[in-house]
Amino acid sequence: MMENLTELYCLMDDFCKDFERKMHEILLNNGSKHRRRRRSTQLSLAEMMTLVVLFHQLRFSQFKVFYLYHVRLSLRKEFPNLPSYSRCVELLPRSALALTALFESIKGKCTGLSVAPILLR
Repeated sequence: MMENLTELYCLMDDFCKDFERKMHEILLNNGSKHRRRRRSTQLSLAEMMTLVVLFHQLRFSQFKVFYLYHVRLSLRKEFPNLPSYSRCVELLPRSALALTALFESIKGKCTGLSVAPILLR
């Protein structure tokens, strides 16, 4: 599992280096007169993305159980700057746009057969 975790993190980190640079350029050039702060967090964007993907790969049903009983107990060495569970949950939405962009960039070409999600109203 350690090799897979390292591989997953490297994929996220390589993507984030380019993504964060491009996103910063877009935010600077959007014509807004208001400056936005870019505060650093205990977890990097790549670490947050890694945790989200790992949560789904390991098929935990609840993020809280995954975070408190797997990440904090078993992966403390790999993630030395883990925040509290509540702080982690506050930070996770920051990774949504980056994850969407990552998945869009690595998805394969459609072969003619695909499954469309059904939207419930």
